Amino acid sequence: MLLALCLVAGACSDSDGSALGDGSLGIVTVNPGGSIHIRSISALDPTGPGERDYFHIVKLAVEDYGPIRGSFTVEVGDGIDDGCSADAGPVVAEAALAGGSTVGVIGPSCSSTATTAVPLIAAEGLVMISMSNTSPFLTSDLAGNPGEHYRPGYFRTAHNDLYQGEAVAAFLHNKIGPHRVAVVHEGDAYTRGLAEAFRGAFERHGGTITHFIEADSNTADWAEVLSQIAAGDPDAVFIPLSWQSAIGLVQGLSQNEAFDDTVLVAGDAVLHYPFMSLPISRGVFIAGPDLDFGDNDNEATGTNAEQAAQRFEHMAGTRPSRAFWAHAYDATTLLLQAVEAASRTDGGTLIIDRAGIREHLDQVAGFRGIIGDITCDGFGDCGLGKITIIEHLHPDNPEASRDNTVYRFSPQPH
Repeated sequence: MLLALCLVAGACSDSDGSALGDGSLGIVTVNPGGSIHIRSISALDPTGPGERDYFHIVKLAVEDYGPIRGSFTVEVGDGIDDGCSADAGPVVAEAALAGGSTVGVIGPSCSSTATTAVPLIAAEGLVMISMSNTSPFLTSDLAGNPGEHYRPGYFRTAHNDLYQGEAVAAFLHNKIGPHRVAVVHEGDAYTRGLAEAFRGAFERHGGTITHFIEADSNTADWAEVLSQIAAGDPDAVFIPLSWQSAIGLVQGLSQNEAFDDTVLVAGDAVLHYPFMSLPISRGVFIAGPDLDFGDNDNEATGTNAEQAAQRFEHMAGTRPSRAFWAHAYDATTLLLQAVEAASRTDGGTLIIDRAGIREHLDQVAGFRGIIGDITCDGFGDCGLGKITIIEHLHPDNPEASRDNTVYRFSPQPH
């Protein structure tokens, strides 16, 4: 009878108590002296400063957080290159799942990669917390309807681009004054999602979209796109493009006198050294996350933005330059807290319940992060939605432009 009670109720174990989860998504066990495995997926771009910012910041947050349940260290493993395309999603998902012991993923960087990686990650019972995915298609329309690529288990500390679209629309309508705007996107989850968010918001403000153009991201000659834009005689052009495509389009616009007085606004993908260091980028308005973190500290580690940036510089040799670096730090600590809440020890072995990790993240409310107070809604949106727009005037010093804020946007509560 005693043996039966032990087997059924665990009454004879040395378990340290209850943990979240019901076992429905499987468990991961870590033997005494072993390590908990998480993975980092991000664009490991070798083209300039910040190429491994997100990977390094994840490792820094893990170090700051410390062991789980007192003695179990956390290992990130090698960084997985995002690939930044829908085709790359299954590849990075397979890499993250290899070995079967991963309990959660930070990333990926790009929304297009997430659209095809999330279904595979979620199907294995894992969670994925992205620091920089912003497409509404991955979460919801903020009105209670899931996006076409939403899956339970996906979360993000980045904003939903419905907020960025509204911010750009309000900026152009209220601050700059253009009434006719052309929009160019690339058809993928990120650029199309942001373009559609802007179009809806700008039309609600009474503005006119002269052209809504989908450009082939592999196009080297932008002449046809420029011709379509010019035909509508817009006051402004909104270009929610990858930084590579933005370079090509802005180069063409800068060489055409017809656009000398045209206002150019880009999305947050161009908050990146390869674009911002070019002379043609001077004068472009760029929307992106609010990076004024003040004295905010992360409640799980007690670390604020300046302390994290200094420690990052000591680790990587330079301060973090990617726009969502603090979002990556907060995302990592959210995952580690969830793992702790969903784990218990039994006989010296750590037992982690994957359903419990999701359960904890679903309940996050008022978590104090570097980016501010974080609350996750029912579709995984945990970002604050605060957007700033900068005027980029310093190609020789992109960091100075990041502080040149000309417009701030904070969402109204839903």
